[in-house]
Amino acid sequence: MRGPMLIALLAMLAGGLARAHGAPAAAHAHSAFGAAGPAHAATTLRQRIDGCIACHGPHGQGGGSGGYAPRIGGKPAGYLYHQMQNFRDGYRAYPLMTWMVQYLPDAYMKEIAAYFARQNPPPVQPQTPMASAATLALGHRLVTKGDAQRGVPACMACHGADLMGVRPDVPGLLGLTNDYINAQLGAFKQGIRRTREPNCMHEVTARLSGAEIGAVSAWLSAQPVPPGAEPAAAGSVKFPLRCGSVVGDR
Repeated sequence: MRGPMLIALLAMLAGGLARAHGAPAAAHAHSAFGAAGPAHAATTLRQRIDGCIACHGPHGQGGGSGGYAPRIGGKPAGYLYHQMQNFRDGYRAYPLMTWMVQYLPDAYMKEIAAYFARQNPPPVQPQTPMASAATLALGHRLVTKGDAQRGVPACMACHGADLMGVRPDVPGLLGLTNDYINAQLGAFKQGIRRTREPNCMHEVTARLSGAEIGAVSAWLSAQPVPPGAEPAAAGSVKFPLRCGSVVGDR
């Protein structure tokens, strides 16, 4: 993220906290993020999501930061909550996100997650794939069928038949950019993005080549988000792998 946007985000969050108490932004930012943390700051939900919507949009439609701010509106609340925990606890690494959530109490994170889970952003236009027909066919096959010989389950086996996720903890995969999906799958493969054990996404991506990850990313990013689509109901999908990220409410 470029310097001016980062500075604006820092100022926005500090200013929002300051407005809640009528204190100068700089002074309040220091006290709010000191030893006591912001748990005692009487902020509103709107003030708490100010930093989120700067990149992810007011309805979580995503698209900011060159496409690396993903669509989070309508994703399962448990997934969103656990991702904030993961940034806070070091399972995911992105300095701005870590800064934003590192002092948030769990109650605030649950509230923010519930807000974005309730959103229904308008469908986005799928990307025109910069990939060959053979590459897209490979991506389609891995997403819908997997590769049983190598122990690679289909993406649909965990993320739902509509690829819109499964409540409460499994995210949807549509409405995301090629670059974002590719980066996340690559981070799982390399062990940079982690979850609590067992880390099933690392297990799966470790069995895929870079070309196969690129094919999956290209195919997914080229698919439209169905109007009104929602995550599948909790308990409606029997997962083929044990995943530490599918834990319900911690």
